[in-house]
Amino acid sequence: MERIDCVVIGAGVVGLAVARALALAGREVMIVEAENAIGTHTSARNSEVVHAGISYAPGSLKGRLCVAGRQALERYCAQRGIGYRRIGKLIVAVEEAELPELQRYLPLAAAQGVHDLRLLSADEARVMEPAVRCVGALHSPSTGIVDSHGLMLAYLGDAERAGATLALCSPVLGGQARAEGIVLRIGDGAADESMEVLCRTVVNAAGLGAQRVALAIAGMPAQQVPPLHHAVGHYFTLAGASPFNHLVYPTGREGALRAHVTIDLGGQCKFGPDLSWRDGVDYRFDPSRAPAFYSAVRRYYPGLPDGALQPGYTGIRPRLAGPGSSLHNTAADFMLQGAAEHGVRGLFNLFGIESPGLTASLAIGELVAARLAQDGSAA
Repeated sequence: MERIDCVVIGAGVVGLAVARALALAGREVMIVEAENAIGTHTSARNSEVVHAGISYAPGSLKGRLCVAGRQALERYCAQRGIGYRRIGKLIVAVEEAELPELQRYLPLAAAQGVHDLRLLSADEARVMEPAVRCVGALHSPSTGIVDSHGLMLAYLGDAERAGATLALCSPVLGGQARAEGIVLRIGDGAADESMEVLCRTVVNAAGLGAQRVALAIAGMPAQQVPPLHHAVGHYFTLAGASPFNHLVYPTGREGALRAHVTIDLGGQCKFGPDLSWRDGVDYRFDPSRAPAFYSAVRRYYPGLPDGALQPGYTGIRPRLAGPGSSLHNTAADFMLQGAAEHGVRGLFNLFGIESPGLTASLAIGELVAARLAQDGSAA
């Protein structure tokens, strides 16, 4: 049986960031990925927004890691020449009754150490975004956009230069916690075979597959594995040139579709995501959602022409809170589980890593590496 110090399961942006941090700390790392390329699920099907950290609960991992991760990400992208732009975001109130919602962000942002928000009048918002109709807005200048694929390639390059290896088409089929370490059974998608590897440390960063992987490891307490809810979001792209200079988010209204404006580094504008639920990983696009998008977008962008919305793509967020959660509690906090939480030495699970996982990826990697050292599973 092959022995290896550390296996990271999942080559999405967070798994690669974790592998990078461990390899740079001197660990022997193998990254195993079930698909035939890196970052094919949540990491590839998102808005590529770098969040400022203004909407998360005080004391939450999401808030703390988002702010630390954003600051680290800005430096990293500048150093490595990765596409990044601090484009800024406007949160807009379309009706007078929505103005108090803008105020809600101020204490949340301050609790995370973010103090650059600015309330805008309708006239001030119109100067920044002439196409937007609103009665007031909140400006977040620290919000950005990033080339997520370029970022993942940079993380992988750092990890490989530090000695890490990547095995694609290598799904984890099962495992067992033993006194001497964790035995993983890893498939070979090309040869339809499998091999067993004895690991000192296993980091389960499998994203949408994290719960399945955890439950497949004998010795991992099933009651410690949270439920997974597949939160599906549709994105419609805007035909033609974008009329927006910033990201634009309408205020949240309970039960309403909140179709954001996002712009990629190439200038392509898209709206979304919405929120629906499916039983598994299903990326089918439902074009019948278009009328709801037109209605939601025209609340703040009344100039949206008929026929301008084109079907884009869907993404799935691995949520720990499912249908029925309130608007501001639809996403539970990140769940990072080490031996202190579940009792299995050498196993570290990452559950519910949705937004702002991309923003927080460097900070998550550093935290996982530090936690593993504290848990005594470092070499």
